[in-house]
Amino acid sequence: MKSEKCKMDRVNSLILTFAICVLHFAFVRELQAQAPFYQGKNITIVVGTKAGDVYDLYARAIAQYIPKYIPGNPNIIAQNIAGAGSLIAANQVYNVAKPDGLTLGAIFPALYFDQLSGRTEVKFDWTKFTWIGSPTVSNHFIYMRADTPYKTIDDVRNAKEPPKCGSTGTASTGYYMPKLFEELIGSKFNIITGYQSGGDIDLAVERGEVICRSFTITAYFAREPFHTWRKKGFVRELFQTGKKRDPRLPSVPTIYELMDKYKTPESGRRLATVILAAGDVGRPYVAPPGVPADRVKILRDAFMKTMNDPEFKADAEKRMLELDPVSGEELEALAKEVIAQPPDIVERMKKVLGQ
Repeated sequence: MKSEKCKMDRVNSLILTFAICVLHFAFVRELQAQAPFYQGKNITIVVGTKAGDVYDLYARAIAQYIPKYIPGNPNIIAQNIAGAGSLIAANQVYNVAKPDGLTLGAIFPALYFDQLSGRTEVKFDWTKFTWIGSPTVSNHFIYMRADTPYKTIDDVRNAKEPPKCGSTGTASTGYYMPKLFEELIGSKFNIITGYQSGGDIDLAVERGEVICRSFTITAYFAREPFHTWRKKGFVRELFQTGKKRDPRLPSVPTIYELMDKYKTPESGRRLATVILAAGDVGRPYVAPPGVPADRVKILRDAFMKTMNDPEFKADAEKRMLELDPVSGEELEALAKEVIAQPPDIVERMKKVLGQ
């Protein structure tokens, strides 16, 4: 009897031990299930410009602050893949990156022009990107070396030899904004493409290879060499794209004022509206198609919370990075709107882009 009791005690002990192990493993699995997806992971922001450009400055500032709003506090790094007006970066994010919410892209807002134009280099569908947000809208302008004979846009219109402006690719402001002006008011520009970044164009301007560039007002007031250029009077500003004059460029006419002056027809004004929608897209952050909905919500919420973070806003002001954020939902709607263009507008856009 005593021996049988000992056997029963051992059996009960084994059963108890087994039960404890089962409960332990179940508890561990429950904890693992509850652990945030982003815990212990890295997020990469693929920046479509070289290091030091304003796109890069925004990305690195966001990477510093957004992790605290993502459950699990992931590490975030910026990877620069410059070239073709960020087309290379966009193709990589869309086609190469896994749709797991661990890769974002900081790309140019006018890449939809390339898609509408049917460029074979485009390997994405603009409407199918996962849209996360944009830190600011982007009105544009054009600068011209001050030691050239082109003092106003009238001088450009009347010039026998069009000024040479630099651009990275056809989707960048450096290309399509001068082309739009050719279409709307008859000014002529000679666009030199193929530069890897805006900084390379600025160096080319200093060397005299080209004498003008169109890009964002935000970038112009955000960094060197433009602070020094303005102080020394190295360049002058010819036009801007906002509906109202930027307070920092009070004497520079808007595209709308110039269209009134030169009596641009209604069809041209509609074309301008479509093309200038890129300014509303701003400096977008995207992810590949197919990211799970819960992770999209996490990233979008974290992005907008970062935009409203007092420390981030103070840091952005210190870095002279303007903030006028656009939500991922708004960007998604804009993406669908600009792609859904009638054939006649697409054909005019192709003309503007030299297709």
